Amino acid sequence: MAQNNKNIILTGDRPTGKLHIGHYVGSLKRRVALQNSGKFDDIYILIADAQALTDNSDNPEKIRENIIEVALDYLSCGLDPAKTTICIQSELPALHELSFYYMNLVTTARLERNPTVKNEIKMRGFDDGGVGIPVGFYTYPISQAADITAFKANCVPVGEDQLPMIEQCNEIVRKFNSVYGDTLVEAKCMLNENEICRRLPGTDGKAKMSKSLGNCIYLSDKPEVVHKKIMSMYTDPNHINISDPGNIEGNAVFTYLDAFSRDEHFERYLPDYSNLEEMKEHYRRGGLGDVKCKKFLEKVMTEELEPIREKRKAWEADIPGVYEILRKGTEKARITTGKVLSEVKTAMRINYFDDSALIRDWMNKLGQ
Repeated sequence: MAQNNKNIILTGDRPTGKLHIGHYVGSLKRRVALQNSGKFDDIYILIADAQALTDNSDNPEKIRENIIEVALDYLSCGLDPAKTTICIQSELPALHELSFYYMNLVTTARLERNPTVKNEIKMRGFDDGGVGIPVGFYTYPISQAADITAFKANCVPVGEDQLPMIEQCNEIVRKFNSVYGDTLVEAKCMLNENEICRRLPGTDGKAKMSKSLGNCIYLSDKPEVVHKKIMSMYTDPNHINISDPGNIEGNAVFTYLDAFSRDEHFERYLPDYSNLEEMKEHYRRGGLGDVKCKKFLEKVMTEELEPIREKRKAWEADIPGVYEILRKGTEKARITTGKVLSEVKTAMRINYFDDSALIRDWMNKLGQ
């Protein structure tokens, strides 16, 4: 297997909407920490617009609008273009060419066994009513393998639902290297150490936070919007009276407190308790009302989100600067991925105009 002497991260998002606090605790906050850790040689964040088009082909304007929204969310959360390269997928032609070559290394049967693909197909209703599965969406694991290998990324921060995708990527890497020689690098998954942060539920208590379900708190939401969403959050439906014992499990308010609160928050905003466990215990035995819990959560969330809002205002005042960051990042990524594509074509011996041996071999064959 080819070795990578550098530590390189690749991760990204589909620009189908504004990013919410689930993205923040699940990936964005961690990306900033990794960026500032000094442990990585290169960090690439891919705005996966081409992949987003596989199930939004009838509405490309949606993708166009959200590229800048996603970029604003990145920058306002602390991603630094001096340390992290932010780039746009569709502007990197090497990714699409690599995808085409990798398609010959994967069977349709293997794609059909990918649990992430099966779940996504079901969620989008492609298997209902004869709608059919778009080929671009069906081959998403191959496209993602192209994304990862094109940067020679050996570290990919992902959620648990993406583990089968990384597994399939590494299968493609091993297949390619066995056929054409050691060229590509396998990637390792990096899961969030905090299990609660891996998949924050919606404000309605449902497992997935989704724009279509209207159960998200967006990073760009105004304070009054956040207030309204928190005060309407799902708690324990059987906790009718303050004196009633309450359940923590499945209670969205406490799940969010698990993700966001720290001991110092209690000292500042709720000195009745020294930490979250004391608060939970009071709720379990009864005597603690949902409104009080929600008001505390709002103060915790405000402390977390206010700096992000302020940074966003500054970046919104310089949209040309945001586009320049995307342009420069994409130019750098185009050079990086182009070099890897050249290595792949050399290994496959389809680098016709860069291979002088091709002419020499023909001349020898013809006795010239």
